[in-house]
This record gives sequence, C-alpha cells and structure tokens, in this order.
Amino acid sequence: MSEATQNLRRVPIVAALIMGAFVALLAQTLLNVALPKMMEDLEVSTNTIQWLTNGYLLTNGILIPLSAFLISRFSTRKLFLTAVGLFAIGTIVCAFAPEFSFLLTGRIIQAAGAGILMPLMMVVFLTIFPVEERGKAMGMMGLAMIFAPAIGPTLSGWVVEHYSWRVLFYIVLPLSIISFIFGFFSMKNVTQTGKSKLDLLGVILSTLGFGGLLYGFSDAGNDGWDSATVIVSLAVGAVSLILFVWREAVVEKPILDVRVFKYSMFSLTAFINSIITMAMFSGMILLPIYLQTLRGFTPLESGLLLLPGAILMGIMSPITGIIFDKIGARWLAVVGLLITTITTYEFSTLTMETSYSHIIIMYTARMFGMSMLMMPIQTAGINQLPRRLNSHGSAMSQTIRNVAGALGTALLVTIMTQAAESRGAELVKAAKIDPKDAANAAQMQEITTLATVHGINFSFVVATWMTLAALVLAFFIRRVAPAEDAKVVASSGAGSADSKSPAFSK
Repeated sequence: MSEATQNLRRVPIVAALIMGAFVALLAQTLLNVALPKMMEDLEVSTNTIQWLTNGYLLTNGILIPLSAFLISRFSTRKLFLTAVGLFAIGTIVCAFAPEFSFLLTGRIIQAAGAGILMPLMMVVFLTIFPVEERGKAMGMMGLAMIFAPAIGPTLSGWVVEHYSWRVLFYIVLPLSIISFIFGFFSMKNVTQTGKSKLDLLGVILSTLGFGGLLYGFSDAGNDGWDSATVIVSLAVGAVSLILFVWREAVVEKPILDVRVFKYSMFSLTAFINSIITMAMFSGMILLPIYLQTLRGFTPLESGLLLLPGAILMGIMSPITGIIFDKIGARWLAVVGLLITTITTYEFSTLTMETSYSHIIIMYTARMFGMSMLMMPIQTAGINQLPRRLNSHGSAMSQTIRNVAGALGTALLVTIMTQAAESRGAELVKAAKIDPKDAANAAQMQEITTLATVHGINFSFVVATWMTLAALVLAFFIRRVAPAEDAKVVASSGAGSADSKSPAFSK
C-alpha cells in the first residue's frame, strides 16, 4: 500500500475518533457551570448534585482499566460504535430526565461510553501511525482533548444564562448521533483481537481500588479529610489497589498490565503528567471561585475568560505534535513547564483589584505553556512500550490522570479552605470584633473575602511548586525506541514490523 493511499485511509478513522472524543469531553465539562441552576431546578443539595460529576468520574475510573481487555477482546469498530452508542443513549436519558435519579443514570451511561472511547482512540492512533509520525497524530488528538473541555464552561455559561440547562444535552445529542452515523460508515478494524479471558478478581479489586480512591479524593473536597466516609473510601481503595497490583503482576492475562512500569521513560512521563494534571486543576477550579464568588462576574463572563486560552491550545496542539516529531518531548516540556510555572505563580498574587484583562493574559499564557506538555510527554513515554502493551499503557495513563485529577481537586480545595479559615481567624483577632455580632456583618464579609483570596493565592503557590517539580523532572525525558523494535534490530539487523502501519479491515 502506498503512503498516499495509507494516509487517505487513515483520515476517516481519525475523523471519527476525534469527533467522538470531542463530544464526550465536551459533555464531561458542560455541567460544571450549570450545577447551581440544576440544583435549584431539581431541588437537591450541593452534595447530591456533585454526584453528576463524581458519578461520571467514578464510572470512568472503573471502566478505563478494563479498556485494555476490551480492546484485545473486541474489534475496533464494535467497540467504537458501542462506546458512541452508549454515550448517545445516556445523553437522551439526561435530556428528558424527570428527576435527579434518572439524570444521574444518564450521566453514568454517558461515562461508560467515554470510558471505552478515550483509551480506544489512543490505541488506534498508536497502531495506525508509525513512531516517527506519532507526534503529529497526538497533536490532532489534542484538538479534542484540549479544546472541548476548555470551551465547555463558556458554552455552558451562555446557555444557563438564557435557556434551561436541558439545552446543554439537546446540543450534545445531535452531535453524538452524527458521530455514531459517521463512525458506522468510516470506522475500520485496526487492532488485533483474541479470545482473552476476563480476570474477575482483578475487575473487583480494580473497581474497589480506583473507585475507592476516586470517590475518597472527590468527597474530601466537600466533606474534608477527617470525614469517616473519606477515610473509609481511601482505606478500602488503597488496600484494594495494592492487592490489584499484586494480582496483575502474577496473573497470566492481566486486565491492566502493571509491567508497563518496567519501562523507565513510561514511568517518568506518567509521573510528570500526574503532577501537571494536579496543577492544571488549580486554574480550572480556583479561578471560577475567584471570578464568580468574590468578584461577581457572571458564569458567561467567567467562561469567556477561558476562551482565548482554549483557542490558542487548539491551534497549538497540532503544531506541538509536528515539533515533537522533529525534536522530541524534552525541550517542549521544559519550555512549556517554565511558562506554566511562571504564570501559575502570577495567579498566587491575585487581589480584589486585579484587572480582568490581566487575568485573561495570564490564563492564556498558562494555556500556551500547557499546550506543549500533556500529549508530547505522554507520547514520549508510550513510545518506549512494545506494541503488545500499547493498550495497557494507554489505559494506565488515562487511569493515573483521572486519579491525579481527583486528588488535585480535593487537595487544592482543602488547602484553599484551610488557608482561608486560618487567615480569617487571624484577621478577626487583629480587628478585635465579635463575629456573631450583627453590627459587624459588613466587616465580617470583608474579612471573609480577603481570607478567601488569601486561600486561593496559597493554593496557587502549592500548584507552583508542583509545576516546578515537574520542570526539574522534564530534563530527564529522552527519546527512546520501542522496546521490541530494539530487540529485533539487535537480533536480526532488520527493521521491526511494528514500525509499519497495519492493514485496515472492515
């Protein structure tokens, strides 16, 4: 097959995957701004409405480790259509849900589809593109993985201000149906399948381990680290995860092969990306609190602030991929993390007078730095894995990112809350006022505002140290050849078959 023909046959597969991923990631972030309005309409508490986010995250956390088994057991086409079909069904349930329980059910069905789709996309890209073209391929994937979550808050803010929150699902539904129809005609089978046996004990331990950790970290942001529910969830999750790692190391057919960590570059890049993910959540979570709660900006204004950064990341993603193919990930990561560290520190100096334009510039610059990081670093690590471990490496990377995101959310919110409470107590003591006295209400409101700003700033300081640690580690990233390619070259002097793209089949 000629290179031109091969590229032509890749296009519809890539388009179908990017379309499906874009819709899934858009839906994942659309609800963040709409949750207060949904809580009011559905007459549920804050803790209850958070399950629309936590339930989605938990389902992803349970299904993503299973994706390696599913990819080895079922054909690419069947898995893609099943994933997008589940997502469309979940969207229909959400759009017409008469009460909260139906809405939560729809979100879980959506998450089941997304949990299969995202690792599948990564594995297909790794399969149909040779190592020397993977940067460009991952850059195209980044269009969906970066752009969709970033425009979600802006779109959601505009819809919630003018229409019912159900319109969010009315927007997603036709997109998901179009994605299914397009994939039905364009998706081909590109991965090898076999009669893999499902390790039921591994599934149970994986569910308890990742599910327990994700729920514990997520709930800690709401109820605090001393909550009995949080402590029990984290304890069950940690013990189950240890048993899961042991099980997967000894079983013949693991559902998630922990031996990917034998490859040093994969381990290093997975660790760096987990730090970056945690730090990234500082901007996604703390800035809306600052803008809407303290500064009084509307959800739409808050979302619009994020838009220039989202557009820039979307533009930079394929460019970054091309640069990666030429020079590797190290210097992209170093430059990107240097920019990210500086701009994250800038956000630790917020005041009640910080201008809207300054925040836009700093956030856009921060997203410019981030655009050089996630996909190049992840690709550099996965490039070291032999092809047989691609699906396991993809699933492991996605799982680690989900756990890091949940931990980052809980950690940074807790740090903000505790720092704000501590500063508030200091200010009250210095002002020598009685917080319970109604006459001091206005002064107490001012103290609360100043204390919250301090808490947000301190949380950004912690995030700055995270990015600085990742910056130091980035100097150790290097280019590596896929492990089995190196063995073939050493033993036969011939190029590995893995450097060739597989045939496409229906």
